Amino acid sequence: MSTKISDVIIPEVFNPYVIQRSMELSALYQSGIIANTTEFDRLANSGGTLVHMPYWEDLTGDDEVLSDQGALTPGKITAGQDVARRQARGRAWGVNDLAHLLAGDDPMRAIGDLVAGYWARRFQAILLSTLDGIFGAATMSGNVHDISSEAGDGAYINGNTFIDATQKLGDAKGQLTGVLMHSATEAYLAKQQLIEYVQEAGQSDRVPTYMGKRVIVDDGIPFDTDTGVTTTYLFGPGAIALGNGDAMGAVPLTETDRNALAGEDYLINRRVFILHPRGVKWTETSVTGAFPTNAELATSTNWQRVYENKAIRIVAFKHKVALGSGGGGENGGENGGENGGEV
Repeated sequence: MSTKISDVIIPEVFNPYVIQRSMELSALYQSGIIANTTEFDRLANSGGTLVHMPYWEDLTGDDEVLSDQGALTPGKITAGQDVARRQARGRAWGVNDLAHLLAGDDPMRAIGDLVAGYWARRFQAILLSTLDGIFGAATMSGNVHDISSEAGDGAYINGNTFIDATQKLGDAKGQLTGVLMHSATEAYLAKQQLIEYVQEAGQSDRVPTYMGKRVIVDDGIPFDTDTGVTTTYLFGPGAIALGNGDAMGAVPLTETDRNALAGEDYLINRRVFILHPRGVKWTETSVTGAFPTNAELATSTNWQRVYENKAIRIVAFKHKVALGSGGGGENGGENGGENGGEV
């Protein structure tokens, strides 16, 4: 009798392995942009759909000169509230005797790596939908640098315009350590020799960087092939909070099943999690089901900024890249020659 998925998948071992491996495979997690903490794991398991996270606002007001003619005027501290959304997703796969085909290796590890890679990609898509949503909200306009409608070279990404984008956080711009961009943007900068590759300690692969910030490439970012307009996102460490849930009530996160007549094995994997941009609360304005879809995550009315702008470690930089040249042609050549030495 052939080895089946149900013979090699042990749910209480498989699910933690998939969670850990999906984080290891995520460039966003490895760069520190997404941060997983035990506190957010606990919140992901807290039940309900909304997670309320109160916080203290910073102290404000001018100091006062001491005098023997009067008393100091007491100030006050106020509280605010961030709100995250618990999410739940699932995927099922059915293959004839999949585990048998993988025999000769560790089949659970092989299957786990495939599932983990899938979730790493899906979480990145969920994050991009979230970014669409938060930067569509009017309250986030202070974290947007849009030069895409500027004349001539003023609309293109280069050393100067990138620095202008970091300046959206003012004296907190030093917190920005990572850049998420479309592959066309990365190619455009690479052809201008503005992408550097750094060998990090303990890593076999070299890591691309731009202006000293780690580059993560994802073609899920919108790119207008007619105009060359796209968005590059700048992040600080821990800008996105990740919480992994390890339970879903009476429904197991990992199940196997088999259709004996068809010789079909099924693997069902579910994820319960929080993936939350710190300081931008979820308003639940437009959600039709028990959990939001990617389209609902991308709906701007579902988001509202609650931290001050510079405390939110994300900037959206909307710009152009030269089409079909990657740094050549009129705009690309001028940008590359004029700004290349400044970076």
